[in-house]
Amino acid sequence: MKNKIRVGIIFGGKSSEHEVSLLSAQTVYESLDKEKYDPILIGIDKHGRWHLCDPLRFLAHTDDPRRVCLNGITEPLGIIPANDSSFLNVLNLEVSNPAVDVVFPIVHGTHGEDGTLQGLLKLAGIPFVGAGVLGSAVGMDKDVMKRLLRDAGIPVTPFFTFHEFQKPTLSFEQIVEQLGLPLFIKPANNGSSIGISKVNTKEEFDRAIELAFAYDRKILIEAFVQGREIECSIMGNHCPIASLPGEVVPKDDFNSWDAKYINDQCSFMIPARLDKDQIQQMQDIAIRTYQVLCCEGMARVDCFLTDAGKFIVNEINTLPGFTKLSVFPRLWQASGVSYSKLVDHLIEYALERAHKEQFITTSA
Repeated sequence: MKNKIRVGIIFGGKSSEHEVSLLSAQTVYESLDKEKYDPILIGIDKHGRWHLCDPLRFLAHTDDPRRVCLNGITEPLGIIPANDSSFLNVLNLEVSNPAVDVVFPIVHGTHGEDGTLQGLLKLAGIPFVGAGVLGSAVGMDKDVMKRLLRDAGIPVTPFFTFHEFQKPTLSFEQIVEQLGLPLFIKPANNGSSIGISKVNTKEEFDRAIELAFAYDRKILIEAFVQGREIECSIMGNHCPIASLPGEVVPKDDFNSWDAKYINDQCSFMIPARLDKDQIQQMQDIAIRTYQVLCCEGMARVDCFLTDAGKFIVNEINTLPGFTKLSVFPRLWQASGVSYSKLVDHLIEYALERAHKEQFITTSA
């Protein structure tokens, strides 16, 4: 009998997207074909400690996105300083026969989606699902992402970037003069609409600046774009493919974290209300965005479709959600790819990339 592929599912983490990551991990675990894969659950708590988890009871309060948490922890593996051999033991990084064949890193947000975890796995020589170090880093940093896309001739939302030391110089009047109202203010490095505010007044502006800087030392202030929100899922390495696009239909002022996960104030239309040419345009710009940003494995590209019929890229998500409500897998389902088959493809892309990297010359 052929040996099963040992898949390490790493989830949780210290970011503000911890709870979303837990729910994503649950869906990934449930979607794995247990006849083909041997899953190993590795949870990271909010203090950064790594744990081996019992598959039968690794989460609690899964019916409440605000309260969901790690549960049934069997062995704490400690924080990850360089001399922490317990972390090395979980993946057996020091031996030629690692404890896992491939890792599915479903740690959303900072310290997981931004290239840090990918760099650790790269150094360890362990194949992993999703974008590499560079694609993860530039995809997470909305400032760098937008500048790269802009330089490649891909239209992006007009924006300004500010660092924390510039906070005293921020002028509501000057920014409004150049970007108009309303404004969107967001952390440069975050996801799931956390720390984002829609601003119409000076008072809202001041509160939004404080909120965004609470989550990052760099923020973006963006112009409002009047248009429909269209999203497209991408997967693949050197020849990526695009799903059918979907359309966000928010009932709230904008697609906030609460609207996505708590209040049921956001619906998603699949497929989007687009004609054949518009579907092709969206898929083309999504694939171009994916390639310009050096992505691999998977991503979701979010655009605005203006009243003039122009697609404008809002952002890319290189480690999109895998919860039962998440857009990325739902778009693939609508395109004929089940959750289980989607996970299969993503693991195959990870192993394919790792195999090719074995032949790269590393010495002069």
